[in-house]
Amino acid sequence: QVQPVEFGGGQVQAGGSLRLSCVASPPTFSLYSIAWFRQAPGEEREFVAAISREGSKRKYSESVKGRFTISRDNHENTVILQMNSLKPEDTAVYSCAAKAGDPLLQRPSGDLNDYDYWGQGTQVTVSS
Repeated sequence: QVQPVEFGGGQVQAGGSLRLSCVASPPTFSLYSIAWFRQAPGEEREFVAAISREGSKRKYSESVKGRFTISRDNHENTVILQMNSLKPEDTAVYSCAAKAGDPLLQRPSGDLNDYDYWGQGTQVTVSS
């Protein structure tokens, strides 16, 4: 069983950048696809980005494509979400989640119901 923990949230002005980290306990981290979701006040949780077990396949929501980049380092048990050109509408609690059972090289899911293990989340606030 893996327990994700998020780091790196904070407050930034529009146009700025933030880097979020999702760290999970070893030694089975590489067995999990990892995704980031976010939830703004009064809104439903929505998909942001996901990465396959070995890191070769990525999936992004249309709202962040071209601005956010997801990557992973299985030796460090870490997934990074680099967020550039941030907008006020990116303000939300960002959570990472892990999904077991995907074969290697499978494009990861963007459906939150597919993810088994969730972190507590980290707040990202973008001011205009």
